[in-house]
Amino acid sequence: MVDMSARGGKLRCGVDLVEVARIEQSVRNPRFLERVFAPCEIAYYESTGRRTQSLAGCFAAKEAFAKALGTGIRGFALNEVFVVHDKLGCPALGFSGKAASLAAESGLVFSLSITHDGGFAAAFVVALSA
Repeated sequence: MVDMSARGGKLRCGVDLVEVARIEQSVRNPRFLERVFAPCEIAYYESTGRRTQSLAGCFAAKEAFAKALGTGIRGFALNEVFVVHDKLGCPALGFSGKAASLAAESGLVFSLSITHDGGFAAAFVVALSA
């Protein structure tokens, strides 16, 4: 974390890399899908022809968010952090439940970038004090 308190704010980042094949293996278990992914992520996955790379990107985004928040994956369920896309496909983070509370209490605004290449998905989250 870079502390920008002298400038009146905080800047944090989190990054994660996920092997798509690992997620492909895990999604064979329907309980994994429900426990890790929000309904909107599952719907997006199905709308893309069940391209597992989209779920791998979502998983990486959840991990990157937890790192940027500074808590790790504690105090919230993975499916309470989710990736949404605007009409051009740009990803953003959404929150529900305890994750929404933690995000609001942090006073941070989160920005997300996801990429896929060579069997891997990576996500980068930048968090800046509002």
